[in-house]
Amino acid sequence: MTKAFKELGYSLPPAGHYAVGNLFLHPDEKVRQVSIAAVERIAQSLGLQVAAWRLVPTNSEILGPNGRSREPIVMQPLVIAQDQLAEQEFQRRLFVLRKRAMHESAPDSWFYVCSLAVRNIVYKGLLTPAQVPEYYTDLRDSTFETHFALVHSRFSTNTFPSWERAQPFNWCAHNGEINTLRGNKNWMRAREGLLQSAAFGSQLQSAFPIIDEHSSDSGAFDNVLELLVVSGAMTMPEAVMVMVPEAWQNDSLMPAEKRAFYEWASCVMEPWDGPALFTFSDGRYCGASLDRNGLRPCRYYVTDDDRMICASEVGAVKVDPKSVLQKGRLMPGRMLLVDTLAGTIVDDEELKLQYARQHPFQQWIEEHQIRLEQLKPSNKLADIDDTPVSRDKRLRAFGYSAEQLNLIIGPMVLGGKEPLGSMGNDAVLACLDSTPRLPYEYFRELFAQVTNPPIDPIREKIVMSLACHVGPEGNLLEISERQVQRLSLESPILTDGELAAICGMADKHPGWVAHTIDTTFELNEGAGGFAQALDRVCNEAEQAIGNGARVLVLSDRAAGPQRVAVSALLSAGATHHHLVAAKLRARVALIVDTGEARETHHFCTLVGYGVDAVCPYMVYEALAKLHRENVLVGFTVPELIARFRLAVDDGIRKVMSKMGISTLQSYKGAQIFEALGIANEVVERCFVGTASRVGGTTLAGFAADALAMHNAAYGNSNAVPPALGDEGEYNWRRGGARHVNTPATVSNMQDAVRRENKAAWEAYTAEAQASVRDCTLRGLLELDDDDTTHAVPIDKVEPWTSIVKRFCTGAMSYGSISKEAHTALAVAMNAIGGKSNSGEGGEDAERSIVRADGSCARSAIKQVASGRFGVTSNYLADADELQIKMAQGAKAGEGGELLGTKVSADIARTRHTTPGVTLVSPPPHHDIYSIEDLKQLIYDLKSANEGARVSVKLVSEVGVGVVAAGVVKALADHILVAGHDGGTGAARWTGIKYAGLPWELGLAETHQTLVLNGLRGRVVLQTDGQLKTARDVAIAALLGAEEFGFATAPLVALGCVYLRRCHQNSCAVGVATQDPELRAKFGGQPEHVINFFHYLAEDLRTLMARLGFCTVREMVGHAERLRVRTDYASAKGALDLSSLLQPAHEMRRGVATHSVEQQQHDVAGRLDARLLPQLQEALQGGTTADIEVAIGNTDRAFGTVLSYHVSRKHGLSGLAAGTVRLRLRGSAGQSLGAFLAPGLAIELEGDANDYVGKGLSGGQLVLFPPRDAQFDASSNVIVGNVCLFGATSGEMFVRGVAAERFAVRNSGALAVVEGVGDHGCEYMTGGRVVVLGAVGRNFAAGMSGGIAYVLAEDGEVGAARHGFAAKCNVESVELTVVADAAEVQWLRETIERHAELTGSLKAREVVARFDELLPRFVKVLPTDYKRVLEEEAAKAKAEAEAKAKDETKGDSGSDSERTVCADTHPKTSSIIDIEDALVDDAQLADRARKLDKLRGFVRYARRGDRYRAATKRAGDWSEISTRQTRASLQVQAARCIDCGVPFCQSDADGCPIGNVIPKWNELVFRDQWREAFDRLMATNNFPEFTGRVCPAPCEGACVAGISAQPVAIKSIEAAIIDHAWAMGWMAPVPPQRRTGHAVAVVGSGPAGLAAADQLNSAGHSVTVYEREDRIGGLLTYGIPNMKLDKRVVQRRVDKMEAEGVCFVTGVNVGVTLAAADLRNSHDAVLLATGATWPRDLRIDGRDLDGVHFAMDFLSVSTKALLRSTATPLSAAGKRVVVIGGGDTGNDCIGTAVRQGAASVVNFELLPQPPAQRAADNPWPQFPRVFKIDYGHEEVIARWGRDPREYCISAKRFIGANGCIEAIETVRVEWTKDDAGRWTMEEVAGSEERHDADLVLLAMGFTGPENQLLEQLAVAQTPRSNISTPEGSYRTCVDSVFAAGDCRRGQSLVVWGINEGRQAAREIDTFLQPVSHLPVSGGIIPRTVSAQPEEISVPA
Repeated sequence: MTKAFKELGYSLPPAGHYAVGNLFLHPDEKVRQVSIAAVERIAQSLGLQVAAWRLVPTNSEILGPNGRSREPIVMQPLVIAQDQLAEQEFQRRLFVLRKRAMHESAPDSWFYVCSLAVRNIVYKGLLTPAQVPEYYTDLRDSTFETHFALVHSRFSTNTFPSWERAQPFNWCAHNGEINTLRGNKNWMRAREGLLQSAAFGSQLQSAFPIIDEHSSDSGAFDNVLELLVVSGAMTMPEAVMVMVPEAWQNDSLMPAEKRAFYEWASCVMEPWDGPALFTFSDGRYCGASLDRNGLRPCRYYVTDDDRMICASEVGAVKVDPKSVLQKGRLMPGRMLLVDTLAGTIVDDEELKLQYARQHPFQQWIEEHQIRLEQLKPSNKLADIDDTPVSRDKRLRAFGYSAEQLNLIIGPMVLGGKEPLGSMGNDAVLACLDSTPRLPYEYFRELFAQVTNPPIDPIREKIVMSLACHVGPEGNLLEISERQVQRLSLESPILTDGELAAICGMADKHPGWVAHTIDTTFELNEGAGGFAQALDRVCNEAEQAIGNGARVLVLSDRAAGPQRVAVSALLSAGATHHHLVAAKLRARVALIVDTGEARETHHFCTLVGYGVDAVCPYMVYEALAKLHRENVLVGFTVPELIARFRLAVDDGIRKVMSKMGISTLQSYKGAQIFEALGIANEVVERCFVGTASRVGGTTLAGFAADALAMHNAAYGNSNAVPPALGDEGEYNWRRGGARHVNTPATVSNMQDAVRRENKAAWEAYTAEAQASVRDCTLRGLLELDDDDTTHAVPIDKVEPWTSIVKRFCTGAMSYGSISKEAHTALAVAMNAIGGKSNSGEGGEDAERSIVRADGSCARSAIKQVASGRFGVTSNYLADADELQIKMAQGAKAGEGGELLGTKVSADIARTRHTTPGVTLVSPPPHHDIYSIEDLKQLIYDLKSANEGARVSVKLVSEVGVGVVAAGVVKALADHILVAGHDGGTGAARWTGIKYAGLPWELGLAETHQTLVLNGLRGRVVLQTDGQLKTARDVAIAALLGAEEFGFATAPLVALGCVYLRRCHQNSCAVGVATQDPELRAKFGGQPEHVINFFHYLAEDLRTLMARLGFCTVREMVGHAERLRVRTDYASAKGALDLSSLLQPAHEMRRGVATHSVEQQQHDVAGRLDARLLPQLQEALQGGTTADIEVAIGNTDRAFGTVLSYHVSRKHGLSGLAAGTVRLRLRGSAGQSLGAFLAPGLAIELEGDANDYVGKGLSGGQLVLFPPRDAQFDASSNVIVGNVCLFGATSGEMFVRGVAAERFAVRNSGALAVVEGVGDHGCEYMTGGRVVVLGAVGRNFAAGMSGGIAYVLAEDGEVGAARHGFAAKCNVESVELTVVADAAEVQWLRETIERHAELTGSLKAREVVARFDELLPRFVKVLPTDYKRVLEEEAAKAKAEAEAKAKDETKGDSGSDSERTVCADTHPKTSSIIDIEDALVDDAQLADRARKLDKLRGFVRYARRGDRYRAATKRAGDWSEISTRQTRASLQVQAARCIDCGVPFCQSDADGCPIGNVIPKWNELVFRDQWREAFDRLMATNNFPEFTGRVCPAPCEGACVAGISAQPVAIKSIEAAIIDHAWAMGWMAPVPPQRRTGHAVAVVGSGPAGLAAADQLNSAGHSVTVYEREDRIGGLLTYGIPNMKLDKRVVQRRVDKMEAEGVCFVTGVNVGVTLAAADLRNSHDAVLLATGATWPRDLRIDGRDLDGVHFAMDFLSVSTKALLRSTATPLSAAGKRVVVIGGGDTGNDCIGTAVRQGAASVVNFELLPQPPAQRAADNPWPQFPRVFKIDYGHEEVIARWGRDPREYCISAKRFIGANGCIEAIETVRVEWTKDDAGRWTMEEVAGSEERHDADLVLLAMGFTGPENQLLEQLAVAQTPRSNISTPEGSYRTCVDSVFAAGDCRRGQSLVVWGINEGRQAAREIDTFLQPVSHLPVSGGIIPRTVSAQPEEISVPA
């Protein structure tokens, strides 16, 4: 600088009295002069002077187009003080100068200050590292001297970099990511209201805002660091300690003073958290600090010429090895500091203790900090009312459902953690749902992928903390005791008692005033009251702070019948941001007291938007009630609450960890979310700074939701509150939330692909498209194919065989699905040229062998995930594509999970793990935690298989396009952008529901970003996530995808029925299980998958032809051919999808918009590839080789290319040991020896970087320092982080220390090392590790296999062991001594080998003193591994003993004894009929308590209600069935699978009324009969009828019935209602209020009674008209008494009458009562007259006496029975012939037998049904199979033969004297014609005569009788049924409705009930604005239907 300014005529003042910096200025002279003048003016005002300006010489010629387009003019001001100033004061004024100049500059001035300081200067720009000295000629000037240099080079992930964002900044450079940035910025803004500095005085205000809002994370960090240092509050090292603290909370080994310092620091500021390496300098101190988790590498040398070289890698600067005195690495949370003034390296511990001891921090904390326990909160529970939990209106008002209680909250408290789910989230997006949703559901948790790593919250929990300090903060710019005067909370979840204690703090702690703000509003204020309440809450909060409040409590406890709650999330977010803007947030604690929050995600969003703590009072009340009702047993209520809090805490940690955030303090207010479907007006008010890309729900929309939920709870004052329902949020429910996968999509697809049934495929496609339309963003789009001129003939479109090559199946691991399913997928995809994906579970090598039939079960795509299961050199070499799993849609930011029940011996062998041990993969943070490391892994994999393309799997989230650009630059060949809704074998529900975004957003963003950056042509782009139809594929292609992934759909084709039990190993169809018995049920074939893709591709061809595309490639990216549906509208606020539909080719023209070129990997230029010619013969196995070569740190993955050639040639076995030895010298690049194959040995003299021995696959690695090194190798770092990651076999010997995470996920290798850093042997599952030195913290975390031997440090043996134990994570291991003689010998020999191979002095010493040191060796043995070893030893011993016994004993002993001895455990696979055991009821009940519900469907035999003995029952008219005992029914309920998609509830094939069968089965199983009754009555008015007479289509659709017997649903249903009557639960409950409306119901059959019951409950006055003398219709006179006792019918009629229904009998409306009179006297009329017109058989003799309709016969019989008179139409003594089958025919048979018929014959025209389902009768259709019903059985018992004759047709009735005496018949034959239609032909010569005295025609009904219909003039269908619009029950006549058989035709009783219920709902809606009657499935819709600007919700 002296020289430079001297040339300008200026002499510099002494050092410290002038400042120089580099400023970026605008190239335009005028603009530039404005900036210069501003700087000079501001300087002048600060007492400074700009003495000179120097134009910095630069070389623009080297710049690229981007750099040149924004190249600034760089100028250096020389700033001096006008008066003598101390250096620190001078620096403060420079700080203000720079801040003011930046704030006052215009945005378009390009003004930016790189640095302006006394002791340092920053040169930077949009330059590569090599360009910096080329561009800035100053740096090439030989006179330019410096005592330090801080150089920053980074991978340009950012697609739009800029000059000013280049690093370093003023004081620091930073490598990594600050994940908490948004929160850090918000909190810093809030603190500005508290900042005071005597040094700055009034000038401080002019420096605000401290953080430049547009700065990067590094820039923001630099802003705050500079403030802390320049203010004089802290030194630079001290400020770094405050901002980036160590993980102190759980470190028991940390000195107390240092812990106290960090606790003080946590009161002052939240950590700037994330994976980061910070380097900094103020001119004196030069240092580096690593974040608490230590993922970033930082290595350093100290040389004998007093130099320190610190870099991310060793070998970055050439150094003479002999000059190195020390080789070290920066440890997690530690600081490396050089004091250049003192010329010393400052020891981290010494430095920090020095600062920790400057003030009495511990004393301050003890005296002034308030801990929650000090407030002595009460454990007394809040009073709860007597309302059962299922009837609690407040729960309904807050949006609770029974599903949440059962599926989420219950398991949370019982298991202490959030439960697992599976199969992903296919439910409708909140922003598309017409029903009200909580605001939380619009938020998606962001997660780390590529640019930064998540944290492992299980194994590395030690670095995480939920502790927080809340309440007023102190002044950041001082260090004082006042700063610790805050309330300390260990968790953000408060109990009622804790909240009360906080609110009453002022009694003990004066000044701690708490103010509670009501967040509810009056119901009568309507939607407008919602926004007004938000305003009031914010204003009241500000006013309360002004009045001295230190605690604000936002409470919705006032919610009730007349007050509506504003969502806690909206009120808290608005309040937080209001206070931040007012700079008041740091003055107060913000607590939310809400009934709304109950799920982990709810708490995360509340905390994420600034809430300090939450009291979820309604959850606690619900838990207390569930305990009172014996639902949650085994714990006290306080214990349940504690377990709930524990589960939530665990869940919060997991969510935080996904974004790489360690502390709740940093997570709070960090807003780590994206909003999906929230309008900008709401974001700006409540969630400032949150991305919401497609707009959506407005404030008015949220108001409408709140009112609708309130209305659902309190709006119906008439009836008993409906029980909390299953809303179908998680699993499909009839009438509930919409889902993509429905019973119809599953059943139709399976029918289509199995029978090649095109009609079924078309039905599947229509249903799937309708589901997708309702649930997804792409459902809002339609293809723009109006212009038919674009269309092309379909024969011009590429064939389906070409299209399917673009299809892939999803990454479903062998383990998550069965071997049969996994191989079927692979065979299918290989057959059509697509690709199957191995998933992350490895794959057996033998699957690559081509089978005899030419098929192959090899997965073309081999996945490499964070767990590294089975990833060997051979596995990688045997692939067409290698997929790096960065994230998974269903659990983004998390690792995979496989429960121990699914880890069979085969799975464990393939994955190299321990059988029976749950596998939870780490999140992707070991070697893919940053873009640089991902690039390295891509490099590794390309070395491991040059021919395979390398793919990176990402998940859609905001910014994924930028990430993808980085991935392309990292040389990925292929990118998969997955959607949030993909499937999973197992994941926590929070991840499934709330992480990731729709693929439509991610795909469009990625495609557009890649095109804009000219990168699209270098990569193939794929998407997946619930792709179902050709339309989905077409949309994906038009948005930019070239390939398409399918997971769920192919599984469904193979038999998956969406049980959502994949994680439980109990898949009933053998798809997702490892249970051999269940796997045997797998029925899928590769052909089914092939058929699916064939249909799909053909449909796509049709769409392509319409759109005018001949190939898929032509389609890619043509988003202009999409448009938003013209009929799309939303009551809550419409989405704006315009960002998706921007054609990328118009955004940047002239660049590729699809893959056109291959990435340049240059594998041939890699060091080991260059050695191939020399090693060719050895690699073939013909000779040995020994080569010496120099290596540098740019030589990465050395040995991997050679391993590929070994694996391709020799497979898994590789070469013989020692075949190839490679001797290296130097500093090896990353991934040395990655996937090293057997027979290859690498010896390195020098040192190595990260990932040495990654995936070691049988090779040998030996590493030692240079032989002439000066340092002691055993205490110096030789290898970097994450060595031996995922190693499966081989050896590694390291003379020296390894850095962090050594041998993580080692599953088979042997390693010897002389010390390791933190997290050593983490999640190790096999192999052996010997450590001859110190270990870091958290050793053996999650270790489940293998053994580690650690030589404890010096000291007494016991103390040494204790010291090691303190660093060891003993949750899964035990620590023992090495005692076994063979093991001792092995250990000694291993150490001797280490000494021999490496020359280790440490090893020689240990060997020399082995016996003395042996007691110091600690054996670390996983408890699970120990179990397996013991089991194997016991098994081997038993086999040996058995063999010896057989040899000595000979053939003595019985077979039965041998059998019993062979297996001491009962075989769980055998079907057990518990009821058949000879036990009494008490024993049976005891057994029922021990039932296996998980596998009940396979363990227990089906038993329905049994008929009484045929011979006995045929003599009476009592009901034929007997009920089972309660205990017996529990066994039957245990057989229910509780399917995720319950087909038994399906309207197509299952229960027409949508009975929530799995739920009442579950409740019966739990012996909760009252709750089961409530659930049953929510859907079925008359279960006592259906439980007796329904043919149970639900059982035909039962999943258990696919391969076994279905659940006895009907029996359980009947038992529940009979029990309810017996218990008095069926007492009449009249409506509390009448509406004043009158409704007439004509007909009292099932439909009429159901409608009357529903309408009466709604408060209408209902009159039922029946023409017979008794109410009941066919229930009374159509169904015989032995099937349905008429007392049961009358009992129900009596109850309805008591509740207010008026019954009028003997009135034939239309005959005895005019229809017009009926209409005039009622507000609505419902016709429920049934289909009573019987189908006749008009053949000769039809008019003979004795030929009667079946219904006449049954009716007369029942009337005679009820009247106790003789029947005028009797079968007694007669030969009876029944023509027609079905229930009516069977009833005639049974009635005739009871009347004493002489004989009974039944003629059926159709063929006899098969014993099993025919091919054209697939499940879940009602099974058309041969059955023997009660009537048939009675005939068989009486006459010894079945009465039925099939394929017989009556030709003529023969009579005498006018009476029937015989029937003439002919046999018929049925055949299918060419079109597949059945045709009938008479069989010639088959005529017969059958004697008959009574003929009953049971051939069904043709429709309703016409008199009434004609009077009303209602329209009729061609089949004579009453005509109504589709989906409606309203006729063409005003106020007249129709339901039941008269509308839909002859059907089941259960259909009649459904018709009546739904017609009642439509009538109710007709009569009043809002109906509270449910739809099918028992769900009361809460639809929000008004437009947002004029929302009105009825009271």
